[in-house]
Amino acid sequence: MGRTVLICDDALFMRTMIANILKGAGFEVVGEAETGSQAIEKYRELKPDLVTMDIVMPDMGGIDAVKAITKEFPEARVLMCSAMGQQALVMEAIQAGARDFVVKPFQPSRVLEAVQRALR
Repeated sequence: MGRTVLICDDALFMRTMIANILKGAGFEVVGEAETGSQAIEKYRELKPDLVTMDIVMPDMGGIDAVKAITKEFPEARVLMCSAMGQQALVMEAIQAGARDFVVKPFQPSRVLEAVQRALR
């Protein structure tokens, strides 16, 4: 069985794109979440090897979700994915506990490189 992944993004097409990239590389997508609070619930339930997390989501942003997940599960491996590649947000995400950051639109090779780094 491949490594397990939880994909968190409010846009279905982005979740599908990430899922396709990861499945193609042998990962198993075990769940998806549309909001930050769903991401936390699903993490608790599924305990995946990796989480991909969008920054802007309804109800709770990705950075707050990362803080909540890594506070409860310090071993969590989170990869931030966002169209907003502003340096401040990247730094905030990393300080919150994210392992790496990928900017949309994705290059599949860049996503897989970041995933491999996050899992190390």
